[in-house]
Amino acid sequence: MNPPTITSDLTVATVAERFPATKAVFARAGIDLCCGGAKSLEFVARAHGLDLDRLLGELKQAEE
Repeated sequence: MNPPTITSDLTVATVAERFPATKAVFARAGIDLCCGGAKSLEFVARAHGLDLDRLLGELKQAEE
């Protein structure tokens, strides 16, 4: 069984819950876990003007 990984369709809340080390990445990016927690990473990246691939890379690096 493969370990869970971070993908663009997961919500901010799901990622933060499964991978607590990612909370620092969200904070640096200005992503609010309370209000934005129910939105997908793809949606949040677009809404914040962030590069989705870069955000995913930083989140995956934090999970290691």
